[in-house]
Amino acid sequence: MKITPPEMGSYAGGAVAIGTSLTLTQVGIVVGIVTALLTFGLNAWYAAKKDAREQELADLDRREREVRLAQLLAQEVKS
Repeated sequence: MKITPPEMGSYAGGAVAIGTSLTLTQVGIVVGIVTALLTFGLNAWYAAKKDAREQELADLDRREREVRLAQLLAQEVKS
């Protein structure tokens, strides 16, 4: 869908009308809400990445312990 210049002007005029009708307090509230939502989103993303890293480390540790146990058992059988 292509936006024509008159439509773009209409959208821009609407945005300017909304922007000029807001007081500084209302702008602060909107900025605060946007900041809170961005913080929440970034924190959720970081927590998911952290969980994935911790799970990978736990899996690696488990595999290392299994290999070490197998080595110890193999030595025990040889003795």
